Amino acid sequence: MIVLDTHTLLWMDRDDPALGMAARKIIKEAWRKGETMVSAISFWEVAMLAGRGRVVLPGSPSEWRSDLLQAGLQEIPLDGRIALLSTQLDKLHRDPADRFIVATALQYQATLVTADSKILAWKSELARQDARN
Repeated sequence: MIVLDTHTLLWMDRDDPALGMAARKIIKEAWRKGETMVSAISFWEVAMLAGRGRVVLPGSPSEWRSDLLQAGLQEIPLDGRIALLSTQLDKLHRDPADRFIVATALQYQATLVTADSKILAWKSELARQDARN
């Protein structure tokens, strides 16, 4: 099972060349198995970015989300366990959305596919795949 960080989700959706070959292979295999997940907070992040004009989506954020879910992406809701776990991530930077995404991957014992250098360098048991590789 894998969890996509928000930027990885966008790169995958756009077939962005920033997404590395190893990450593409992992995503493709997980997608085939129905094991590609995303935290619900990623949809919030993308909607915020779209609202500020920092990303352009093919439709509304709601339509974009619906299309991805219909294509097989699995959404993990933010719940109390994940919210509480996000407060216990010693020495991880304080960005709340990143903390929720990391906590989601930890809660589901999934590999997080990310290019976030702070998350990649963070000392923990979190399984990670650099999205640029």
